[in-house]
Amino acid sequence: MHVTVKLCQHLPRLRRRDEHAALRAAFVAARSAAAAVAKGASSAFRLCHYAILNDHVHLLVEATDRLTLSRGLQGLLIRIAKTLNKLWRRRGTVFADRYHDHILKSPRETRNALRYVLQNARHHAAKGRMVDASAPIDPFSSAPWFDGFREPIHVRGLEAIVRPVLDPQTWLLRVGWRRHGLLAVGP
Repeated sequence: MHVTVKLCQHLPRLRRRDEHAALRAAFVAARSAAAAVAKGASSAFRLCHYAILNDHVHLLVEATDRLTLSRGLQGLLIRIAKTLNKLWRRRGTVFADRYHDHILKSPRETRNALRYVLQNARHHAAKGRMVDASAPIDPFSSAPWFDGFREPIHVRGLEAIVRPVLDPQTWLLRVGWRRHGLLAVGP
């Protein structure tokens, strides 16, 4: 599923170093919790890819059913809100409304969602939305850990960072999308 969550108005931007580190820490904690749950449960929620924008976050997640999606996202969003509120030394609501989700049903749709999420900063920069997209891959996304680019990429220092996402387990997100070709790093 492709999930989008928006930040409440008048909060700091998410595409800053400290906010990015806080979000990545929340993703890592959620990843650890999801891995622990998956060992003993038939239902699973996995965060597989993400893109952080100034006022919203795009997520590509896997969930076995709607209840698992709802509970998994609820846990992840609570973790993120607590982490950001601590960073911002504030209390209160962080996300504006309920998340928006879209079920990905075909290999082409999944490939398009991957491209959209991993290269979303470039899209926002082109529309003049105060997003820097000068790097070949977006460092505020899971693109550094993505293995589906046509061109080989190497991110210096990546091995020292804990991987914040889990490997996809569904056929569509793991291999099905590749039927329509790997993604280009450039536009």
